[in-house]
Amino acid sequence: MWLLWVIIVGLIAGWATGKIMKGSGYGPLMDILVGICGGIVGGWILRLLGLHSGGGLIPSILVAILGAVLLVAFVRVLRRA
Repeated sequence: MWLLWVIIVGLIAGWATGKIMKGSGYGPLMDILVGICGGIVGGWILRLLGLHSGGGLIPSILVAILGAVLLVAFVRVLRRA
């Protein structure tokens, strides 16, 4: 059940990140990967700041979107350099 939760959150967060960062998604598989990586990055950033999302679907998605947007922005900066 946990894996299904991670895939759903990753898909939603990756899709939303695609909309925020370039106007469309990256495709279902890449959306899931971007969302999962974003969740890891977002959770790490919140822990560094001493914050906790509280759990649940919506907070998990928001944390994953935050991390994914930062991750995509970082990758774009590296590509331009």
